[in-house]
Amino acid sequence: MFAGSGASRRSGTSGGADAAARRLLVVADSDSYVKWGAALASTLPQRWQVQLVVLASPVQPSATQLAHALAGTAFTPARTRVVHLDDLDGLLDVFDPHAVLLALRGPFVRVVAPILERRADRPVLVSGFPGLTIPAVPKAVIYREQTDLVVLHSRREVREFRANAAELGLGTTFALATLPFLAGAGEASASHGASPLVASSLGASTTDAAAVGSATAATGRAPSARTDVVFATQAKVPAAREDRVHLLGALAELARRRPDLRVVVKVRARRGEAQTHEETFDYADLMPEVDPPANLVIEDGPMADRLARAAALVTVSSTAVLEAVALDLPSLVIDDYGVSPAMINVVFEGSGLIGSTLDLVEGRFRTADASWRTDNYFHAVEAADWVRRLDAFVEAREVVPLRPLARRRDLSGGGLRSAFERRRMLGSHDRSLLGALAWGIGVPARWLVRRARRARARLAGGRAPVATQRGPGWTTDRTSGTASGRPAPDRPAPDGAVSGLATSADGRVPLDMADV
Repeated sequence: MFAGSGASRRSGTSGGADAAARRLLVVADSDSYVKWGAALASTLPQRWQVQLVVLASPVQPSATQLAHALAGTAFTPARTRVVHLDDLDGLLDVFDPHAVLLALRGPFVRVVAPILERRADRPVLVSGFPGLTIPAVPKAVIYREQTDLVVLHSRREVREFRANAAELGLGTTFALATLPFLAGAGEASASHGASPLVASSLGASTTDAAAVGSATAATGRAPSARTDVVFATQAKVPAAREDRVHLLGALAELARRRPDLRVVVKVRARRGEAQTHEETFDYADLMPEVDPPANLVIEDGPMADRLARAAALVTVSSTAVLEAVALDLPSLVIDDYGVSPAMINVVFEGSGLIGSTLDLVEGRFRTADASWRTDNYFHAVEAADWVRRLDAFVEAREVVPLRPLARRRDLSGGGLRSAFERRRMLGSHDRSLLGALAWGIGVPARWLVRRARRARARLAGGRAPVATQRGPGWTTDRTSGTASGRPAPDRPAPDGAVSGLATSADGRVPLDMADV
């Protein structure tokens, strides 16, 4: 199924023979997109031969990140090449794929898709997203307007993206897939009981044999191995330094209260490693500010390995919470910093998973609402149609060349703009003189345009970027050193919360979801 350096060419073969040996090239950039592209391609039927390459760019994964991203997929680091964008055409000449999966950030799709679209008898162009895409942002559709098929992972995502495309006048086809790490979990999560270590409150152990057996079957580990509370970090949220220190403080307090457990801050990258999104404040650098106990630790590595030891998971909005739900691990989506598009957590409204840092400190985790699961990522396996739609495009291509996919938006600037967009994605890997020229002109011009837009918005009474306000959550009383609840002025404390200081911290987080 997974090809090495090349495969037989399509030319000269019959349609039937070609259908029996279809070829897909996965082109990826950052660690999260490598993980998604490799995992999604690994779910294809056996008739598909697949290659995976990583484009040289500022966000390409390190050797360690690549190994973690490919863990559990049909790919290995030894068979995954890093290639320059200029060499992509030559690779397609040799491998001659029927389809190319652009496992790339939106702006990079915009750079690579035109190169493939210009090819004679071009392949089917597929793109998608590695994580949460609710709310569906129109810009994310525009970035992918030169692809045939966009793969999404929930019924809700498909509805919202189709509505956006219709409003934009685009004929993009959207398809439903199961997030690769949730494959088969839709039915499993409905049948399994609560984690034997954690029920509604951390440490509420049970000796129910059925629950113990269910959790062991779901995770492959005995309950006695479940000693960790995992915090799934994200580069983008929360963005404010004080919010990150506050969250670390709550984790440290939990660790002090539960010395029998490890509290694991699970990071995507170590210092110096690139990520899909740039991280301004590294958790490892902030850790000394919370006087961490010995059982509060920072670890990297595949999320599946961390969840194999987990009793519960907490996050602001990482897709890791979906992995936890699939394994019936009680989870918590922190709302102290707001529930908004900026926090990437709107999708969890109605899930039953949202709570505060006070819930975290007191060990109150949640289980996902069944109706929410059905509409969000946990659909039945048979509802997924992305392979069928991909096959339909490939079959149509065997009869007649695919329609041109012209770029219709953001055309001002012409070739100079395209060179700037290429330089923005490739960084120092851009070899073109035009790219250097475009960058020198484009960076200050872009800054001026953004300043002008903000000024016009203020004059027109438009809103500044949303400032999030902490909801009721945990804080430390500096006088007594005790933990307490901190209700926001206009928001009541949840049941079981202890009233305390009502201070708040505001942090501005730019809405930048379209860049995924």
